[in-house]
Amino acid sequence: MTRDDALALDAGDPLAPLRAQFVLPEGLIYLDGNSLGVLPRATAARVQQVVTQEWGDGLIRSWNSAGWIDQPRRLGDKIARLVGAAPGEVVVADSTSINLFKVLSAALGIVQADTPQRRVILSERSNFPTDLYIAQSLATSLGFELQLAESHQLPGLLNEHTAVLMLTHVNYRSGRMHDMAALSRAAHDAGALALWDLAHSAGAVPVDLARDGADFAIGCGYKYLNGGPGAPAFVWAHPRHATRARQPLVGWMGHAAPFEFSPEYQPAAGMARFLCGTPPVLSMAALECGVDSVLAAEAHGGMAALRAKSLALTRLFAERVVATCPQLRLVSPQQDAQRGSQVCFTHREIGYPVMQALIARGVIGDFRVGDRPGAVESGDAGEAGDILRFGFTPLYLRFVDAWDAAEHLQAVLTSGEWQRPEFNRRQAVT
Repeated sequence: MTRDDALALDAGDPLAPLRAQFVLPEGLIYLDGNSLGVLPRATAARVQQVVTQEWGDGLIRSWNSAGWIDQPRRLGDKIARLVGAAPGEVVVADSTSINLFKVLSAALGIVQADTPQRRVILSERSNFPTDLYIAQSLATSLGFELQLAESHQLPGLLNEHTAVLMLTHVNYRSGRMHDMAALSRAAHDAGALALWDLAHSAGAVPVDLARDGADFAIGCGYKYLNGGPGAPAFVWAHPRHATRARQPLVGWMGHAAPFEFSPEYQPAAGMARFLCGTPPVLSMAALECGVDSVLAAEAHGGMAALRAKSLALTRLFAERVVATCPQLRLVSPQQDAQRGSQVCFTHREIGYPVMQALIARGVIGDFRVGDRPGAVESGDAGEAGDILRFGFTPLYLRFVDAWDAAEHLQAVLTSGEWQRPEFNRRQAVT
């Protein structure tokens, strides 16, 4: 593989036209779409339209005339196409953390009613911290136990005490992707429910919640869905649970008839009961543009084409860095079936300044603290050492971007420019 080979791949890429949907600063290689997706070109004009016309002229009438009141369900139906759900099964609301609180509480309530002896929430030790914090809070308040394990230990720990298996589909630290179907089946065989966080999956890898046996799922709007900073999240429940589930944050938008203003709460039918407060209209408008940018791939091969390009991009980048940067250790899976849409490397001492030096060159990834002793021996190599994280969004990234990013990384390491003082000062956001 040469740089000319990468350019040739770009010339023949069926997804190449989708890059024009986005605002991409000249000379920048953006490998952080797994933290914040880039700005779709349609977003600024759409948000301006909502501000000046729908809000400015329509005022409160726009809840009806512009369809503001329907945003959570309309966007939910669009996201459903990306995660293997049917119309009416997904709603957009609140944040990922809040939605996790809702569905985990609902799942625990179902288990408590059916099999009260099950008191364990099982999760991965390297799960995203907010997921673990929410689970800790609910476990404490409801009398459950949160049990954490390494990923390879999970199937053997599912037993008659497990209430819910709670996992993030693609690990935020290593990029390792769980086998959702196999683990959901194992949870069900043990009599437990399976709850999935799709923050690093939706819009990046094919997901089929119904086929793969999930019970509940949540996901993020500002990563691969390109919804903008702080974009609302989404929530899904299997239809067999949606009409039964009782989520704790009951608000007026989740009421069966919110504009009857009844003093008694009556949950709406199906997924609408997972709504709580008033939808954030401006954020929802931006998110819809982002979701539409992903759905535009349906005319170019859909999620299968996105997945194929993602695997090719991550494979190219990983192979180039492994070949040229012996100082770093690859911790993302080399097997395609186990890798999400990101590549992660570790270095025990200089991960942070290397990433800052790379960003100064116009190659934007991010850094995650690591270095948990014993992780390599336990089988979770993604936990050992500080992590340099590189996300690959096939909607707008090119093969030549992957090639050039690897060359820049090699140059940072061989030149020693990471030693400059400004690259060693920690910023608030890493």
